[in-house]
Amino acid sequence: SNPENTVFDVKRFIGRTWDDPSVRRDFKYFPFKVLNVNDKPQIAVSTGNMSKIFKAEEISAMVLGKMKEIAEGYLSETVYSAVVSVPAYFNNAQRQATKDAGTIAGLNVMRFIDGATAAAIAYGMDKMEDEKNIMVFDLGGAYVDVSLLTIDNDTFDVLATNGDTNLGGEDFDHRVMKHFVKLYKEKTRNDVSKDTRAMQKLRREVERAKRALSSNHQTRLYIESFYKGNVFSETLTRAKFEELNLDLFRSTLKPVQSVIDDSGLQKQDIDEIVLIGGSTRIPKIQQLVTEFFGGKEPSRGINPDEAVAYGAAVLGGILGGDTFLRDFLLVDVASLKKTPVDWSLSMCNLILFSLIIILLFRILCFR
Repeated sequence: SNPENTVFDVKRFIGRTWDDPSVRRDFKYFPFKVLNVNDKPQIAVSTGNMSKIFKAEEISAMVLGKMKEIAEGYLSETVYSAVVSVPAYFNNAQRQATKDAGTIAGLNVMRFIDGATAAAIAYGMDKMEDEKNIMVFDLGGAYVDVSLLTIDNDTFDVLATNGDTNLGGEDFDHRVMKHFVKLYKEKTRNDVSKDTRAMQKLRREVERAKRALSSNHQTRLYIESFYKGNVFSETLTRAKFEELNLDLFRSTLKPVQSVIDDSGLQKQDIDEIVLIGGSTRIPKIQQLVTEFFGGKEPSRGINPDEAVAYGAAVLGGILGGDTFLRDFLLVDVASLKKTPVDWSLSMCNLILFSLIIILLFRILCFR
């Protein structure tokens, strides 16, 4: 009902610059205004007669602040510190911006944990007797995250991690929205892509249809007063949904292959495959993962929506000195994705180092 002032998906902007290709691609789909302020994407909203500009971390801080409120209401005491889960392939700038969001929310972010690693902890807490290799495939609304861990008694050893911070359920929605915008234009000769309210109505209905297709083979999209008072009514089949997104679905398996290559293991060495994140409910995703592992079915004994928070809570318990978890050991890996190098600083360091070497050489020669 108020698309220009309804903000979502800011995780795709946090810690990024305006020139980042993913930022330039994504902001076109949002109904709210995204501005270039000091080479950073920032969100402009109207409040009463005023216009305010927010950084992505300020919006994220509002979410973290709300979570702090909920936790304090449940515990009846003040919460000062937190463990925050992030995508494995968040770079240093994105992690720092997330930490800044925690600071704004009044929280001390004690540790970051990769979402897939957190889910593996949740899955493996009651399966620590025998050594197992566990692949965690996390596909949510904004990103895909894959981690491979070895669980042996109380030790969780992360062998490899990979992901894509610009591939998720929102991208599947965009494909379907583009399809229906094109279809509506062909039928009515009206281009609704510039009408933010109509596009938000379509976005909401497409997401509902996507969820429905996880259990049904077809569903109907119906929107009253869609555009200029006209009704929008179309059918979407699971087959059409899969056809529109098949290349994206297959792209989610690239990080899986990379993780296997990096770990030095083979597909047959994977004992358990754990799917988490709302988008793993899509039947085609489940089918592709099963086929990738030669017919091995993923484990379904974990809540895909709660697993990451559960694992992060376990790490919080460790940092808080929980005696039950005192023997628990997590050996993680660092993401290989780096922030862009500051070449000017690097060149200064190189020149300085060279001058020191020359000076030392001359001193030795004089001696």
